[in-house]
Amino acid sequence: MSYSIIQHTTGGPEVMEWTAVDLPAPAEGQVTLRHTAIGVNFIDIYVRKGAYPLMTLPGTPGMEAAGVVEAIGPGVADLAVGQRVAYVTTAPGAYAERRNMPAERLVPLPDDIADQDAAALMLKGMTAERLLHKTAPAVAGDTILVHAAAGGVGLLLCAWAKAMGCTVIGTVGSTEKAELARAAGADHIIDSRSEDIAARVMEITGGKGAQKIYDGVGKDTFDASLAAVAKFGHLVSFGNASGAVPPVNIAVLAPKCVALSRPQVFPYIADRADLLATAENLFAAMRKGIITAQVNHTYPLREAARAHEDLEARRTTGQIVLLA
Repeated sequence: MSYSIIQHTTGGPEVMEWTAVDLPAPAEGQVTLRHTAIGVNFIDIYVRKGAYPLMTLPGTPGMEAAGVVEAIGPGVADLAVGQRVAYVTTAPGAYAERRNMPAERLVPLPDDIADQDAAALMLKGMTAERLLHKTAPAVAGDTILVHAAAGGVGLLLCAWAKAMGCTVIGTVGSTEKAELARAAGADHIIDSRSEDIAARVMEITGGKGAQKIYDGVGKDTFDASLAAVAKFGHLVSFGNASGAVPPVNIAVLAPKCVALSRPQVFPYIADRADLLATAENLFAAMRKGIITAQVNHTYPLREAARAHEDLEARRTTGQIVLLA
């Protein structure tokens, strides 16, 4: 017998219930994982609410985790019982003590990468890696703007872009978060509660704007991002923390010849070779100390609802991990 967080309907954190489940033996191409650490992300909230229709009800939220292989199904040749692995997937189900997973979606964990760090960074770390290296590649000398700079992805973007030689501007919503973003690598901090974001970006850049803008906030910051982006710049809207961006007339991009992207990480890692290459780039950055997991909050798996409440209320910084 194993336990999982199950929800039978969409809604608030209260719909997530701690439930005993029977887990079948792994099927062809699958392994059974015993989770040790499970990452919590804003996408889990979207899924829980039904904003992202990724989960069939009744279902289990959660997109990323680390754990140990407990059993191997037919046709699996490159994993072994007892091996440590991690994953990020479009199929929710990580909020569970145990889970069957396709072997091809699992990334073997090197000895020097801890389970909690992997669980915290598979989704956010790969997102940051793809945003900076693929969607809108940042280069030394760029000035970039990172919204929610003290959030999970924001801290990684600040640190990684700074290591690449960029000037980093970060928006935050509190003094505590300003200190975190600055420690991560932000050269300039904008308080989104009290300052005009676009005006401050123009002041900092001498009227030129930011070459790359990474905006995971959405509705509340999109107009400011558009006003703050440089001529021939690239605005990347990759999240909806404040709500979805309203429909955009692409003609507004023309005066500054702005590129606009709305990416997500999963198409970039759909091919196993790309998945492993992205993971290796992430692990290399972790080894070099360029980025760290910064797991600032841990909760028992059965208290996943409390983790969601804190994340949604913006009471958290850095990464959140559930311990199975």
